Formats: sequence, structure tokens, C-alpha cells
Amino acid sequence: MYHAETLKEKIQLFLKILWPIMVTQVSLSMMNLVDTVMAGRVGTSDLAGVAIGASLWSPIFTGMNGVMLAVTPIIAHHLGRDEKDKIHFIVTQAVYLAVLLAIAIICIGGTLLAPILNFMNLDGEVQHIAQHYLIGLSIGIIPLFISNVLRNFYDGQGLTRITMFITILAVPFNVLLNYSLIFGQFGLPRLGGIGAGYATAFTYWIILATSVLMLFKIEVIRRYKIFVDWVMPSLKAWKEQLSIGVPIGLSIFFESSIFSVVTLLIGIMFSTIAIAANQIVISFTSLIFMIPLSLSMAITIVVSFSIGGERLKAAKQYSFLGVLSGIGILGIAAIFMFFLREPIASLYSNDPAVIQFAGQLFLIAILYQLSDGAQSGLQGVLRGYKDVKVPFYIAFVSYWLFGIPIGYLLAAFTDVGPFGLWIGISIGLTCAAVGFLLRLRFIYRKQRQQLNQAVTT
Repeated sequence: MYHAETLKEKIQLFLKILWPIMVTQVSLSMMNLVDTVMAGRVGTSDLAGVAIGASLWSPIFTGMNGVMLAVTPIIAHHLGRDEKDKIHFIVTQAVYLAVLLAIAIICIGGTLLAPILNFMNLDGEVQHIAQHYLIGLSIGIIPLFISNVLRNFYDGQGLTRITMFITILAVPFNVLLNYSLIFGQFGLPRLGGIGAGYATAFTYWIILATSVLMLFKIEVIRRYKIFVDWVMPSLKAWKEQLSIGVPIGLSIFFESSIFSVVTLLIGIMFSTIAIAANQIVISFTSLIFMIPLSLSMAITIVVSFSIGGERLKAAKQYSFLGVLSGIGILGIAAIFMFFLREPIASLYSNDPAVIQFAGQLFLIAILYQLSDGAQSGLQGVLRGYKDVKVPFYIAFVSYWLFGIPIGYLLAAFTDVGPFGLWIGISIGLTCAAVGFLLRLRFIYRKQRQQLNQAVTT
């Protein structure tokens, strides 16, 4: 990482950090894509079961990952101030915290999973697949949380290619494990959609093992002595990380959970075909969303580094670069999705009814893409400023007081059916984008005033 001076140098640095993150995020999304596609090839019930299981797990995973994401801006700020001696302590404390959070999630999930699925009143086969998919996946929660800390440790220093290498290495293992456990190949049991949960869990262990290996193989990382010099757990350090991470995690949770709630509401209110079609659209649009999400993560790194070095103008330039790029890319993607929506759906399912339904849902999903890209980029900028509490409230109000209620009312009391839920998503994301933009304008003016006061004194 370095402080770029010219606009050209800033673009080059941003792209250097961005492209490995993008490859990493797309690769991680491909794992979910493999789960969905292979489960869909077994049958509609398997696809629906994986959809329900993934919808319950996704907001928890993304929310907890958001808590761990606090490591990135904290490290980037310290690097911007040339305080490298503090990084070992930060990362070690984050690992302790990750293990505690993972154990808590496993215990809570083990208690609440069956009652939640019973409440949904699903088809018996769909409920069985969803429950055992999540049981299998739980084996990998602890390694997943620890590897997320290490990823944020690498990314916070701008070493995003390390995570890219690890993820690319894990993808073929994930594909092989899915193929073997879903279809019963190479002497392994045929588990159908349930096998996708176990395959994902085993892949998380592979990612952790490789992430730890990198700590000892790369000189620039080895000097921090992570997993070598252990320190006592510190409640103060956990409090600092949680003060930044919890609002980030909750903001991400509120966003990702609206998609999960839509899937769960469709599961309660509509047919198995509607569940399967909805999962197809969420799976593919989530893959496309990895591009603006990657831009958001890269923005957080460069903005944090710039703010740490008191370079406000550079932070503003990076903000414009990242947010506008995300909107433009999703605009292009929306055009392709419009013309290829049914061929895309046919990759997931052989059922003509599911394909047709998914093609119709794609039309509405296209509408929210631009708002989703804008709000993601703006959140990345705000995290770079370590401004996380107000965005949390903006996210809550936008998604849960506007998006979900409006979507439910449209789905339950009008003729638009499940399409109303997706209209609600679009409204919620648009409100969030507007709110984040207004907040960013306020934060930038505040930072500029503080720097001017520091210069005059």
C-alpha cells in the first residue's frame, strides 16, 4: 500500500487492489452457484430445500462476516499512520472473537433450527433437505469465521492477491465435493441437496488450512508472527472491534436478510415452483452483485488508508471512482440479463414452469440492480471513514420499515403475487442508496472542517 499522488496512480492502485477481490468474490459466489445448480439437477424439492437452508444461513453468514470486516479498516488506518506494531494484537484478538461468535451461532442454530422450519409449514421433503443441509454446513462455521479474519488481515494491507489465490484453489475442491456428495460419486453416499451443505463445510476447512499456511510462507506476513506469538484475550480490543463491526454486520444483515425473508415468505405463501424460481434469480443476481461488492470492499481499503494518512481529497476521488464504476457495470449487466433471462434460468432447472417463472422474476430483479450497486459502493466509502452507526439505522429503516412491509402488502393484498416482494426490495435498496449518499456528504464536510481546524492550530 502507498499513497498515490496523481489520478492515474490512484486508478492503478485501486485496480491493483480491486481485481483480486473481484476474482475472490466471484469464486465464492460460484460455490453457492454450484450448490444451487447441482441441487436443481437432482429435483425441484432439492433445489427448494437448499434455497430455504441457504436463505436461513445467508443473513447470519454475511452479518457475522460484517463483524469480522471491521479488521480491514482498523488495519488500513494503522498502516496509513505507519503503526504496523499494533497489527499483530488486532488480528489475534479478532481470531479469539471469531471463535466465540462461531460457537454461539452453532449453539443458537442447534436450538432454533427445528422450530423455525416447523413454523414455516414446508413440504416434508423440502424441510428435511433444508434442515440437514444446514446441519452439514455447521461443521464449517468455525473455520469459516477464522479464515474471514485472516482474509481481512490480508486485504487491509492491500495484499488482496493472497485471498484470491486461496479462493481459486478452493473452488475445484468445492465442485468435486458437491458432485461427489450430491450425486453419490467415488464411493460416497448420494445425499442430494443435503450433500451441498457438507461439501461447503469441507471447503471452508480447506480455505482455513491454506490461509494459515500463507501466514508462514510469505515474508511480509510472517513478520507479524500471527499464530506464533499469542497474547491474552482482551475485552477492550473486542469492544473496539465490535463497536465498528456490529453496526457493519447489522447493516449487511439487514440488506442480505431481505432476500432471505423474501424466500421464506414465498415458501410460506406460494408454491414449491415459486421457491425454486426465486432461488434461481437470487443465486444469479448474487453472482452479478459480487462486482459492486468487490468495488465496495476495495473502496473501504483505499479510503481507510487515505483517511489514516489525512488525505481527504484522495479519499473523495476514490469514492467517486468506486461508486460510479459499480453503477455503470451493473447497468451493462442488466441489459444482458434482460435478453438472456430464460436461458440463464434453464441452467439451473429442467422444469419449464420454474424456468418461465424465473424469467418473469428476472424482469423485476433488473430494476433493483442499479440501486443495489449504488448503496453497496456508498456503504464501502462510509466504512472507510469508520462511520458505521448511522448507516446501520439507515439500512434498518430502508429495508425493514419500507422495503419488506411494502413488498408484503403488495404480495398479500394485490394480484402481483411474489413479484410484489421483489418490488419491495427495489424500493428498500433505493431508499438506502439515497440515505447513504446524504450521510456521506455530511461526513465529508465534517472531515474537511476537522482537517482545516488542525491546520490552523
